[in-house]
Amino acid sequence: MRFPNPVRLLILCVGALLARVGLVDRQHVRSTTDLSWPRVVTGLARMSKNAADVAMVGVILGEAAIGGVGLASPFWGLAFSIGGGMAAGTIALVSQGHGAEDYDQFGQAIRSSVLVVLALTLPLAAVLFFFPTDLLGLLAADPATVTYGADYLRILAFGVPFAGLNLVGSRIYIGADDAYTPMLVRGGGAVSNIALNALFIFALGMGVTGAALGTVLANVLGTTAFAVGLARGRLPFCDPLPAAVSLRGRYFDRETATDIVRIGTPVVGRNGVWTVARIPLLAIVASFGTTVLAAYTVARRIYALMNTPGWGFGLASSSLVGQNLGRGDEAGAEAVAKDVILFSIGTYLVASAIVAAFAHPIADLFIGPDATPGTVPTTTAFVYVCCIAVLAQAVKGAAAGPLDAAGDTRVPFYSQLVGMFGFALPLAALGAYTDLGLAGLYLSLVAETFVPAAINYWWFSTGIWKERSREFRPGTPAND
Repeated sequence: MRFPNPVRLLILCVGALLARVGLVDRQHVRSTTDLSWPRVVTGLARMSKNAADVAMVGVILGEAAIGGVGLASPFWGLAFSIGGGMAAGTIALVSQGHGAEDYDQFGQAIRSSVLVVLALTLPLAAVLFFFPTDLLGLLAADPATVTYGADYLRILAFGVPFAGLNLVGSRIYIGADDAYTPMLVRGGGAVSNIALNALFIFALGMGVTGAALGTVLANVLGTTAFAVGLARGRLPFCDPLPAAVSLRGRYFDRETATDIVRIGTPVVGRNGVWTVARIPLLAIVASFGTTVLAAYTVARRIYALMNTPGWGFGLASSSLVGQNLGRGDEAGAEAVAKDVILFSIGTYLVASAIVAAFAHPIADLFIGPDATPGTVPTTTAFVYVCCIAVLAQAVKGAAAGPLDAAGDTRVPFYSQLVGMFGFALPLAALGAYTDLGLAGLYLSLVAETFVPAAINYWWFSTGIWKERSREFRPGTPAND
């Protein structure tokens, strides 16, 4: 039996208010809520895990450990950039195959996605395992911060392939109109991760190594669960897939793998732009000192928690739009996409207002009692800025959803590129090397989201993505 939860209720209430004033269609609210709330719960669980990592090591080891974990984050994030990008190809092909009831394509897309992700993540894992100190030494000069980060990253390397496969597994179910199963698997993995971290960090005294080990084991468990569910056609207490997937079938199919890479590569670039740009960005932040680096790291974790509605709305839009496109209903695809964007904006406004109201107590929770004076006020200020910056994510992610479903993933990549390298990094550098100071970091956070949000929405409004989708629909020749 599925029990109601406050996350679903909150999302549904926001949508109901928008529907009452005539801004969105009530049926779109219902279908979007059903698909999005499990993803939001998953996001909350997983981002809470990331926040718990920082809080636990911060309480035990102090600001240097927080900074070390923060410096390691973009390198670990490369696994999600690759896995999430290829999973965009997965959800596009799976959702359109599901909408057209073409289950041969459904299974082949899944197996080919697994092969592509493994081919891309295994080399990355090797680099992170053998060269963590060299990588982090490029970002910070403080030996303690680099040592903590390298110890953390070396263990995380073992989890890189599993993190990528986890993302593919969740997109398979969402593309098949089931966001509940991924919520149970990935949300449960995040909860077990927090429990394992507490055991390794506090009970066994393993510090940052324990935090990394808990993350790896949780990702292994999640990948195993998805594999069992695909092979059997369902997991206990979950809805069945439309068809079981043979794990012994053919993995390499040139046409399918090409489509996955073609759709996914711009998404890898889009995600990778943010992840890769964080490397020089964190180097700039580290130049302000350990206190600012720790405050920035904590605020980023809070920002990620506020951004969890985007996990649901973007993927719900991709699934619903993809299914409409698979049926050839382009008008229906555009209508649902517009409603999801409005729905997303309303939900982000609520989330941002709640966090802003409790910004100081939240900062206090992460910073240990022996922290340098001024760390809590600095963290609080960053949290306030994040409450503003995250509002643009409502449009950025929800407008990218229909583009992803259509296979038109290049513009969101370009928008992220312009936002990060054209605005966010230059503004942060101005803060570090001019009298602009911390204001440069504040402006960088805002520009990082508002610039790509404006570009994504402009491209969505042109409608060209609907034409591009025809190239990837089931039964359409590759050279059409």
